[in-house]
Amino acid sequence: MAAREDFLAASLSRIKPSPTLAVTQKARELRAEGRDIISLGAGEPDFDTPDNIKQAAIEAIRRGETKYTAVDGIPELKDAIIEKFRRDNDLTYTRPQIIVSTGGKQVLYNALMATINPGDEVIIPAPYWVSYPDMVLLAGGTPVFVQTHIEDGYKLRPEALEEAITEKTKWLIFNSPSNPTGAAYSAEEMKAITDVLLAHPHVWIMSDDMYEHLVYDDFRFVTPAQVEPALYDRTLTVNGVSKAYAMTGWRIGYAGGPEKLVRAMAKLQSQSTSNPCSISQWAAVEALNGPQDFIDEARKVYQERRDLVVEMLNAAEGITCHKPEGAFYVYPSIAGVIGKKTPDGKVIETDEDFVTALLEAEGVAAVHGAAFGTSPNFRVSYATSTEALKEACTRIQRFCASLR
Repeated sequence: MAAREDFLAASLSRIKPSPTLAVTQKARELRAEGRDIISLGAGEPDFDTPDNIKQAAIEAIRRGETKYTAVDGIPELKDAIIEKFRRDNDLTYTRPQIIVSTGGKQVLYNALMATINPGDEVIIPAPYWVSYPDMVLLAGGTPVFVQTHIEDGYKLRPEALEEAITEKTKWLIFNSPSNPTGAAYSAEEMKAITDVLLAHPHVWIMSDDMYEHLVYDDFRFVTPAQVEPALYDRTLTVNGVSKAYAMTGWRIGYAGGPEKLVRAMAKLQSQSTSNPCSISQWAAVEALNGPQDFIDEARKVYQERRDLVVEMLNAAEGITCHKPEGAFYVYPSIAGVIGKKTPDGKVIETDEDFVTALLEAEGVAAVHGAAFGTSPNFRVSYATSTEALKEACTRIQRFCASLR
């Protein structure tokens, strides 16, 4: 009997594979073929996980911490997260308000799957992290995109948020510092956003703070529930150890929020992955409770790299690069190269054309802006060595100069 053509779930047709992961994989494949490739696609620190965190994991293995744990995280990690929120964000939570998941992505996914009903709208400022819209669609909701602009530093304007809110709005997904733009909101800018939300009590806030510790030039990070305590009961504050502690592969994300919501997320997690890796949880305890000097050391290097990349990209013909406040990305506009031709006669009509031609001509892999909802742009991750960044930016300058 022939297999049914409609075997796969219809919901899969609503989403697409992650473009950022696709670019990273393409770079790996070209390297394996012997090409000289510099990848600026991955959102992953190039630093190694600090030794004290590795050691904590080794000791956990030797203690036999290799069994199932509570679905939503071990008490020791929950306590470390509670203390982190108190220390860094002036937020007070109890253990039932904390969930630990297999990376920040699962935290966000669980929250959306546990709350979205057909017809619910989720406001997503654009440019956005590539997974936000697809997770909303998979949950059966409707993403509502609100464009931000380079002249505003890619920050959401309060009046644009106000205009996007309807009676169907369930969530605002808010990411500061932002992936892909690096835009971060000051306390004053954040208050302008939270003031809008105060007037709409049916709208919940999903605050993705994953890049919290990666801010530059004496910028002070704030999170929505910290700036406006009246929003505490409808805010899910999401974070993780991946970016700040160079622990991407350990897969630990966490959140603090209303107990009813956290219970629902844990219920969903109990029927999917169950608990996050036990060893990774003990490593995360050390990351949050142990010495924090690694963060400052990494931040200084990232700031130097940001300044280098912004300067060199702004020197490339047709590129305008805004200097962001945080994360480890820049999101240059390539409006000045659209319509130009490569030496072999190909017309650069879109930002996808640009990154494809750049990869072919110069061996530099980056992600096109359409993947993040705003064109014509591309995203550069400067979480790679300074030497590689200099060479990559030199190649981008050369490529832009070759266009006619």
